[in-house]
Amino acid sequence: QALAQSILGNLAVYGLLTCLAELKADDGESLLDRAQVSSENFSMEHKVDTLGERRPTSLDAYFAGDYRVAIECKLTEADVGACSHAHKGEGCDGNYSCKGVGRERCPLTERGVLYWRYVPSLFGWHSDSDYLPCPLDARYQLVRNVLAVGVDVNGTVSRESGHVVLLYDERNPAFRAGGRGLAAYEDTKEALLEPSMLRSCSWQRIVEKMRRKELLPWLTEHLAHKYGL
Repeated sequence: QALAQSILGNLAVYGLLTCLAELKADDGESLLDRAQVSSENFSMEHKVDTLGERRPTSLDAYFAGDYRVAIECKLTEADVGACSHAHKGEGCDGNYSCKGVGRERCPLTERGVLYWRYVPSLFGWHSDSDYLPCPLDARYQLVRNVLAVGVDVNGTVSRESGHVVLLYDERNPAFRAGGRGLAAYEDTKEALLEPSMLRSCSWQRIVEKMRRKELLPWLTEHLAHKYGL
């Protein structure tokens, strides 16, 4: 979060977020696509209130508008963020499977959380099928971000309304070949009915772009000293 505040927060404060719009994602697609890129349209720790969560968690960074972009920020994490409810003795055994007559496959659904109402419209996973383990478990944060941009306040689902960007550290083994983070990212992207709803980019490429454009040199110097970026 400190790194995200340092880079994204300062770009927003100084009106320089448009430099991100000039970048390509790892797969060659536009990093921000059709998002309205401006400081006024940008927020950090954006609360999501469309998924029926009792305690809505937040998106690390977010561009609002007709085309929405959610940004999930990682640095030293060992994965993309697993479901915090799985394996916690809260009626979840880590599987999306029948729990008994009259029970939902996901205990969160019984509590009014709407993930599985919308998942089948955006992913190749069916709410009436069993999955062992649950496909949301190890991919939770990415799936939740996709739902946040794919579902509007009226509950309308669209595969054209936005996408998610995963920012990661190139040096982190979790996001290199064989790493859990990269595997979860690739599996999530493969499961999407519209794969362009998930894109990735490294912090290193953003900082390199800032240096080439000579943006906030005091900040890029600080990032080199503190993070080695």
